[in-house]
Amino acid sequence: MPVPTSSASPAAPPTAPAPASTPAPSPAPGSLRARFGPVALVVTAGVSVQFGAALAVMIMPRAGAAGVVTLRLAAAALVLLLVCRPKVRGYSRSDWTTVWWFGVTMAGMNGLFYQAIDRIPLGPAVTLEVLGPLVLSVVVSRRLMNLLWAGLALAGVVLLSTHGGGGFGGLDPLGAAYALGAGGMWAAYIVFSARTGRRFPQADGLALAMAVAAVLSLPLGVIEAGSALLLPSTLALGLGVAVLSSVLPYTLELLALRRLPAPTFAILMSLEPAIAATAGFLVLNQALSALDAAAIALVIAASMGAVRSQTRR
Repeated sequence: MPVPTSSASPAAPPTAPAPASTPAPSPAPGSLRARFGPVALVVTAGVSVQFGAALAVMIMPRAGAAGVVTLRLAAAALVLLLVCRPKVRGYSRSDWTTVWWFGVTMAGMNGLFYQAIDRIPLGPAVTLEVLGPLVLSVVVSRRLMNLLWAGLALAGVVLLSTHGGGGFGGLDPLGAAYALGAGGMWAAYIVFSARTGRRFPQADGLALAMAVAAVLSLPLGVIEAGSALLLPSTLALGLGVAVLSSVLPYTLELLALRRLPAPTFAILMSLEPAIAATAGFLVLNQALSALDAAAIALVIAASMGAVRSQTRR
């Protein structure tokens, strides 16, 4: 499946023109903002989504994995629809098909991932999940350097997975399978997020796709959690998870994918295990070993190499 590159992705939709006396500034092609702006968006999104996942682990005893997914996607869809107020006319059948599949991938990615972290620790779950974007980067990349950076990131992921309380040898097999499935859906999410960003202005496509994902997840959440979904405390925590894990990161990622090649974006996703390990340490009291730190350093080095390769290009 072809993945868009930066040369194929159009610029963000134009804004209202500024007065002639004060022209709106735009970053020069070689400026730091032009080079690292999309990277900063991806990193910020990763921090937000992993701390949101740590918060979700804390509220799963109240609503279950499926209930948390429903709360997260429904609240995120409501926020995005109110903020974006997307138009529903003037789009082709192909546009709506893209939004539909974007929503399906979001529902599948979230549903499988939350089933995984309900059974295995957060760090190993994210480590397994990130294999999806790594495989995507290897499959679609035609540049040797991208393959090398993906290989280095994969080495860090494997090293992170073999040590500590969450080593793969002692993981629940079903939880590990859920995490791997979430990784496959994550790779598909990258593709459809990029396509949606090109077809819809601003975050309109994201809002519509999030509504699709919320509708698809609703029956499972109601079956598992029932009336617990309506408790005020659960709703408040669910809104926090939605903002941290859906509204903010998905919006930032969609904007970044308009300016980054999908293979580079996929390699940057290898930062997720490192961020997840940090979130687990700070929020869930999961300690880091020296070997874990070395693995994280490998993953970060691979991500930095991918960024440098992209800016040179």
